[in-house]
Amino acid sequence: MKILLAKFQLEANEHVPMKCDMEDVAISYGKDALAHMQLGNVFDESDIQLVPVICADAACSGVMKYQCFEYIENRILNSIRENLSDLDGIYLHLHGASYVEKIGSGEHHLLREIRKIVGPYLPIAISCDPHGNLTKEYVENATYIRSYRQAPHTDIAETVQKVCKELLNQIRSPKNIKPVYRKLPLILGGEQSVSLDEPVKTINKHLDELEKDEKILSCSWHVGYLRHDCPEAGCGIVVIPSSHEYQNYANQVADELAKYVFDKRHEFHYTGTTASADDALKMALEFEGKPVFITDSGDNVTSGAMGSNTFVLHQFLGVKELKKKVLFAAINDANTCHELLKLEVGSETEIDLGINIDELTKPAKLKVRVNYKGNQEGTHMYGEEGDYGPLVTVHVLQTNIDITITDNNHSFVEEHQIAACGVDWDDYDIIVVKQGYIHPEEKAKGKLCVMSLTDGATPQDTRLIKFKRIMRPMYPIDEI
Repeated sequence: MKILLAKFQLEANEHVPMKCDMEDVAISYGKDALAHMQLGNVFDESDIQLVPVICADAACSGVMKYQCFEYIENRILNSIRENLSDLDGIYLHLHGASYVEKIGSGEHHLLREIRKIVGPYLPIAISCDPHGNLTKEYVENATYIRSYRQAPHTDIAETVQKVCKELLNQIRSPKNIKPVYRKLPLILGGEQSVSLDEPVKTINKHLDELEKDEKILSCSWHVGYLRHDCPEAGCGIVVIPSSHEYQNYANQVADELAKYVFDKRHEFHYTGTTASADDALKMALEFEGKPVFITDSGDNVTSGAMGSNTFVLHQFLGVKELKKKVLFAAINDANTCHELLKLEVGSETEIDLGINIDELTKPAKLKVRVNYKGNQEGTHMYGEEGDYGPLVTVHVLQTNIDITITDNNHSFVEEHQIAACGVDWDDYDIIVVKQGYIHPEEKAKGKLCVMSLTDGATPQDTRLIKFKRIMRPMYPIDEI
């Protein structure tokens, strides 16, 4: 049995000026690619031959340059052509929220081109992020497609391995199944669909119950993605029958599930403590315990923002007699980062921190001491390992503020990533991170976590985003 595998991840935000190019993509090939796919021991049987093509992880970034995507896609398509004569199945780990110059969704384009090569029946299994957009064509071009249940995504490895096991089942015992797709007139941000909160908690339980039916192989709810304007945007559900003979039944279940989710549209809300930027600052300063995490939600790098906004920094610099010890993890300013890397630890200098492309990124003139130089670490829950770029941690002289400065928009959502800044998070009263909803390790650590409703490339109020190409009417933009 021969199975081809590939991974392509990009959460593309069109509201940032930077384009995603090759240098923004972590690429590995062959056995190295396998190590980043979170496969466990699913394919350890002796009769299975794997063809790992590429792992291309662009994480969260801007719209991808066409030439960059073309390279990734061609690697996959050419490998399929080379192995077509004895290929039994294909496994793809895709995100669902990519966007590419000229063509739009990279995932949709890739799957369409694969089907042109392999025909309509070769098994193709896809694991994906729930914050991705679907179409009927895309879903039906897959044999088996399933999104993670949890947000934050603590079940990635579990989902990947479930999908791969099902691919093996479809190869060994073909059932000629076809996934059923329904689009919902509902558009949501990730911060309104946290899985430990309602109504997502109940929706996930309902999906589990539906899957106990022997006629139903899989049910998944795809929240969708709203950081680029496209016709595919909006929620969707996928129901897969266990056999071709249950196709009509799967259609009935899909209709019922779509209604079930849509009927809960008024229940979606921000999870946790949410406040205006001024109120979030006030809450953090007045809170007696530590640490307090403030998420700069308008500059959420886990949704493609640049992580370059200095707005919250200016807020803290404006606090008279700041008593609390504050850490920013991190602010993205490539020029400043690289200039600081030239200095010795312990050096003092003046910097203008901020890329100065708009009011939100206006520079702050600071006298700083270089406290630490190091490298960013990957997010373990996403299967990331290795070096994710340089960082410099500085202390702002005559203040209680430390700032980690990077040359990219990678996230700091786990303890080891904070420790990689050369600091101990127990030393700080307030830690400012570039997120929307707070991720699990920081949520567990924080005595108070507050999402600051800041402006930026990732605004939280869906109604304020200027969509031109989405389906209408669409809740909550329209009252339906």
